[in-house]
Amino acid sequence: MDYAPRIKSESSCRLDLTQEKNQLNGTQIEIQVFVSRSVSSEIFPLRHQPQGILSSSSSSSSSSSSNYTASHVNGCLMFDMPAENSIPYDRDAEPFVEVDPTGRFGRYDDLLGSGAVKKVYRAFDQEEGIEVAWNQVRLRNFSGDPVFINRLRSEVQLLSTLNNKYIIVCYSVWNDDEHNTLNFITEVCTSGNLRDYRKKHRHVSIKALKKWSKQVLEGLDYLHTHEPCIIHRDLNCSNIFVNGNIGQVKIGDLGFAAIVGRSHAAHSIIGTPEYMAPELYEEDYTEMVDIYSFAMCLLEMVTMEIPYSECDSVAKIYKKVTTGIKPQAITKVTDAEVRAFIEKCIAQPRARPSASELLKDPFFDEVRDEDSEQTS
Repeated sequence: MDYAPRIKSESSCRLDLTQEKNQLNGTQIEIQVFVSRSVSSEIFPLRHQPQGILSSSSSSSSSSSSNYTASHVNGCLMFDMPAENSIPYDRDAEPFVEVDPTGRFGRYDDLLGSGAVKKVYRAFDQEEGIEVAWNQVRLRNFSGDPVFINRLRSEVQLLSTLNNKYIIVCYSVWNDDEHNTLNFITEVCTSGNLRDYRKKHRHVSIKALKKWSKQVLEGLDYLHTHEPCIIHRDLNCSNIFVNGNIGQVKIGDLGFAAIVGRSHAAHSIIGTPEYMAPELYEEDYTEMVDIYSFAMCLLEMVTMEIPYSECDSVAKIYKKVTTGIKPQAITKVTDAEVRAFIEKCIAQPRARPSASELLKDPFFDEVRDEDSEQTS
């Protein structure tokens, strides 16, 4: 009998068909198959006969010999190829690798983002039926600083109480003592972060950039006027997120925000060097460091260049920032109004306008009037 196996897989494979019985019409035949590499499910028609369908399978990835049962139906060999060492499929089980203590949120293995101390995974909210982000902070990175760990836990817990449309929603926070992690669930925006979104859309009007910037300031104004005052400390375009279908941006990654209360002063160095205000390096600063970082975000939006990209080390960035040398990217801002607005935001701390003051700046008149028309 002449068989013509066709293989979809790019992997090479050798099929040795033996022990066939002479009677094929509707009767069972024994076929021994030697597979040198894994083979995807495929159709094995008899040559010159109508093509049929092969039942799905998987095989061992190493060379092996197994007995399979096949029947001859409509001119085709129909194989039943059970997977070796296969795990029974539970149709009711979700493909989660981890579930939160309440059973509401399930984590997939898909990584959305990763940093020095935190990983963000795709997850699912089984109560609301929506995808969410599972943020996981590895506390072993701070094992020598239990005071910081306790502060981090309390701050993330407080962040879960925030309620503003320009701030990423935090649904739940809990500790995993077994794995020594701090976990919190946040909403997912449809279009990813602002940095990647801007790269995809290179020809964006100044008007659109103003709309995005205004929303970021709305979020900062909420944080800075919150009681207690909250300083983001790590605002940059990679943790501002976009719902592109409605042109909405939201501030995220608040895991290392500082809650400073009435003093409005903080004393630890946290942030992304290219976006850090000079006074942040001095470990004595207020919420005005977020205004400086906002200006660097706007600079990146306009030029599509990360500030201080001319520096090849953190030490060089530190030296330029602390000595008042502006990033080279600012020379590429050709719009005088935009440049003046950025300069205003990176002035000395006492001279910087607050977020609420900036929202009243004439810079936003164009988009402010449009917002008024839409709400009227």
